[in-house]
Amino acid sequence: MKQVVTFGEIMMRLSPPLNLRLTQAASLDVTYGGGDANVAAALAQLGQPAAHAGCFPDNDLGRAAAQHFQRLGVDMHSCVFRGQRLGLYFLEVGASLRGSKIVYDRADSAFANLDPAWFNWDEILKDAQWLHWTGITPAISASAAQATREAIQAARRLGITVSADVNYRRNLWQYGQKAQDVMPELVAGCDVVVCTEGDAEDLFGIRPEEGREDRFVSMCEQLQQRFPQIKQVIATRRETQSASHERIRGLLYDQGAYHETTPYDIVPVIDRIGGGDSFISGFIYGWLHFDQDPARALGFATAASALKHTIVGDINLVTAAEVEHIVQGNVTGRLLR
Repeated sequence: MKQVVTFGEIMMRLSPPLNLRLTQAASLDVTYGGGDANVAAALAQLGQPAAHAGCFPDNDLGRAAAQHFQRLGVDMHSCVFRGQRLGLYFLEVGASLRGSKIVYDRADSAFANLDPAWFNWDEILKDAQWLHWTGITPAISASAAQATREAIQAARRLGITVSADVNYRRNLWQYGQKAQDVMPELVAGCDVVVCTEGDAEDLFGIRPEEGREDRFVSMCEQLQQRFPQIKQVIATRRETQSASHERIRGLLYDQGAYHETTPYDIVPVIDRIGGGDSFISGFIYGWLHFDQDPARALGFATAASALKHTIVGDINLVTAAEVEHIVQGNVTGRLLR
């Protein structure tokens, strides 16, 4: 099988144990994650070959982060080791009425200071069938945005499917360019996008038509009119009951056809970070392995995302068989012997 390739920053994640607050913590648990790389790692667990391209500092922290993903089966040969700083983020895991909280410490990271010329995309994508990126990557720096642009252009030349989670993070865009000026050109080169009504309005000025009850469909119709390359728009609909209780369902607009899954009720939520990454990785896997059946791919994606909420860390450490077990309605969590 050909690879799915992702591109983006990987950070060290530091979390207090036992639901402690950051102000209480005497120690921090260490793991690693990044919106794009999480997709590659989840796909590797499902059995789909995946590779990641990125930039790490040339020190022990950079090598530890890269090795974390390599141990999970991700091909890291296209990563560059230059610079001095690995981005960090601190996660305080909430419970019940108290929401989780993230503090970022990622300014001036090695990835933010990358040179686009370090990445030969024709070479990186030579064994690929799919390229995935998120809106976080072009938000980090002008050079990261240019590298993303070049990756998409290479994928289009090579006839490779391109997907993006537009993932608008307002506070990340700090280098003098607006998301509204950068993202449209990048999204125009995508076949599949993860996009909610809120992101479509913030990034592209697209609003559901007045009086339409099917607001998601209205948004998707306008998105595809503006960006004809897009074939599918997917999203999760999240109903947050508390930090420990979520209901999620999957939505898909596929060139005029609308699909929606039944909801999954997740309680208790162990860790919701990476739920969206698990959703798109599940969709990519489902599309590639289920004869491009949109409804089946959406169902697999939503079940994968639901399972991620039960797993500590950024990455969805589940097999395809475990996801299929949920798809088939086995949601009671019975002991398996």
